Amino acid sequence: MSEEKNYPTALEAPRSDVTHLTLTLVGELLARSRQSPRKRLLQKLHKSVEAPAHRMFNAMQPGTYVMPHRHLDPPKDETLLVMAGSMLFIRFTDDGEIAEQTLLQPGTEIFGVDVAPHIYHTYIPLKPDTLVFECKTGPYAEESDKDVPSWAPREGTPEAEAYLLELLRNLAAKASAEAEAVRAERGEEPDQ
Repeated sequence: MSEEKNYPTALEAPRSDVTHLTLTLVGELLARSRQSPRKRLLQKLHKSVEAPAHRMFNAMQPGTYVMPHRHLDPPKDETLLVMAGSMLFIRFTDDGEIAEQTLLQPGTEIFGVDVAPHIYHTYIPLKPDTLVFECKTGPYAEESDKDVPSWAPREGTPEAEAYLLELLRNLAAKASAEAEAVRAERGEEPDQ
């Protein structure tokens, strides 16, 4: 746990008035995310926590746990665009049931989401070096940035890994059942 506390969760924004968004910048971020105990790392582009708009790259590796959350108080919209890799976006009901899961990939019909403040959600990177460009309303205050429901384990707890694995199992079972229903509708034999 001490290694995790010593590793940054975010890199400060470059101090230039014009920041070039380069393959080198995101390549270094992705490399550092592979070394992160959290399996993810942010590269801020906004210069201060008081900025009215927060823009950042989020480099993620499979196995990272993003706590289900919403941005309710104060209300903050959030936009996520997948630049590389693949990510599963999950929307929850208020009591923790999966309401929707959406595969987000660059170069496909759905490559991002825009999320209203009252929506509980999480995202799970499915491929190594998943890179997301994220925009969210500022300012940032750690104590109120995320409204985490009581049914979601906190990051870094023993329950978090088990919750993530169970979430993935449930999604896999749901996908399998949907595939079987499509096969049955087509009159195909079920998988053995």
